[in-house]
Order: sequence, then C-alpha cells, then structure tokens
Amino acid sequence: MALTKQIAPGVLEIDTLLGGWERVTAGYLLDGPAPLLIETGSQSSVPVLLDALHSIGVGPSELAGVAVTHIHLDHAGGVGDVARAFPSATVYVHQKGARHLVDPTRLVDSAARVYGGLLDSLYGRLAPTPAQRLHVLADCEELRLGPGRVLTTVDSPGHAKHHLALHDSVSGILFAGDAVGVRLPDAGVLRPATPPPDFDFEQAIASLHRFAERRPEGLALAHYGLVGEDPSDVLAEAEETLRQWAAVAEKAWHQGADIAAALEREFSTVVGEVDPAQREKLEMLNGVHSNAAGLRHWFETRAGASANAREAGKS
Repeated sequence: MALTKQIAPGVLEIDTLLGGWERVTAGYLLDGPAPLLIETGSQSSVPVLLDALHSIGVGPSELAGVAVTHIHLDHAGGVGDVARAFPSATVYVHQKGARHLVDPTRLVDSAARVYGGLLDSLYGRLAPTPAQRLHVLADCEELRLGPGRVLTTVDSPGHAKHHLALHDSVSGILFAGDAVGVRLPDAGVLRPATPPPDFDFEQAIASLHRFAERRPEGLALAHYGLVGEDPSDVLAEAEETLRQWAAVAEKAWHQGADIAAALEREFSTVVGEVDPAQREKLEMLNGVHSNAAGLRHWFETRAGASANAREAGKS
C-alpha cells in the first residue's frame, strides 16, 4: 500500500517503494487547480504510485502535469505508463532528456549494461511517451499551478546533464532531485551522487551554489524526503562532502589506485555507522563503485580536454 504524507501546505510526499523498500524513492504531488507530480519513480513503482494518486482522489483526467528532475530510471522510469494513465497530463522534462522519453531505446540499453538482471527485477524499463505530450523546460521557466503557486525551474547539471530542480513559491521547498546527493532517513549519511556517464564536478558545485542563491525554505530529495535541517547548512554539507570525495578519488586516480577502494577506506567510519540492512539500500541506490566510476570518467574527460587544448595551442 502506498505511503503518503503532507510535508507542506499543498505538498504531498509519496513513497514509491522501489524494490518494496520504504523511504528510498519519493515522488511529490503539488495540489491546486492544475496539480502536478514531481518524479514518477521507476516503472516497477507505477502500481504503487497509481494507487496513491487514486487514494487521494486524483482521477485520470485531473492530473495536469508530470515533471521529472532527470531521466534516470529511478526518477522517470514510470513516465510513459503514468502519461498513459493520465491522458490530460503534460510531461515536463529537461531539453537534454526529452528525446530519451520519446525513444528510450538507448537509455534502456545503457541501463541494462549497468544493472544487468536488476534492471527488470528492481527498476523495470521505460515506456515511450508521445512527443506531443512533452514540454521541454528552459532554465528559470515558471509553471503556474494555480493562483499564487508557481514552480520555477533551476537548470542544475552535474549529477547528470539533463538535471533540473523545481522551486515552489508557496512552500519555499526546492525539489532537488539528486543534485544535493542521497540521504536515506534510515541510513542518516549524506552521500554525493556522482554516477557515470554525465557527472561533472564543477557543474555539480555550481548547481549547489545556484540552489543556495535561491534561499529555499526547504529541500526535498528524491532519496529521500524533506530534509529537516536548515537548507543552507545542508547545501554547505553537500558541497564539502562532494569536495572530500572528489579529492580522495583524484588522489587515487593519479596514483593508478582503485578509486572505489580508496573511497571505502576513507569514509568507512561513516558508512560503518549505518545499519547493515540500511546499508544494502544505500549501496543498491548509490553505490561507492558507481560513484567511483563517475568520478573516474570525469577525471579522464577533463584530462582529455586539457590535452586537446594544449595540442590546439601548439598549432
């Protein structure tokens, strides 16, 4: 059964129960004359999500919009199915992710190489969304959900090039997707989310600064929930943690050492404080090896760009 709770006036948190786990993946329903859902969760979570929307009285013709912070399958895997269930809903997505919702072949193939058998058993795939149902979002675009309620988009690459956040004018909550990182309530630690192939350290830091400049009154993470602390403190913690992880990873990379092993050694005390059952969730969702691979890819990409620039300077 779906778990829902109100976290602010007109804002409902929906636990989409990825893998049957509670408090791992969240969607958010913003109420009003034109109600909008932020994040669908994975395709495997669609029955849970539809049950939640039905239980709170959102009928097939009543959902006006579905917005995804980015197109990774744990956030947008259910989009095609939800669009079919709510034929009046517009699907909002970053420009760089739109084509993958229309034709998800490459996205799903890439995910299959990463997850193997877990793709179908845990996440599911991604049904296509008709192009005419999509609205491509620009930075600082305003989505009006009703009198006095506006969602403003914040282009926020770093975790992925197709990542954006949404800032609610009524509650002050910034729906941050994965750009701030992952902190599962039952695990407690804030961990950066630096997966391949799009992770970019400098863009990720810049996105955190953009969030801070907006002075949100709350931060809602996809993984998971409304953060209880002062948003400025959380954003500062996210930046410092990301810088620490990147520094450890870069040192290992320069030495030709195993980046994942270096991260595990450096942060083993923090991770060791997590209950083993909760650690399994954290590693499945945001594993050290995945983060290490994303950091390595960024180091290699940056090194290649620098080499090309030096060669260009000689010509």
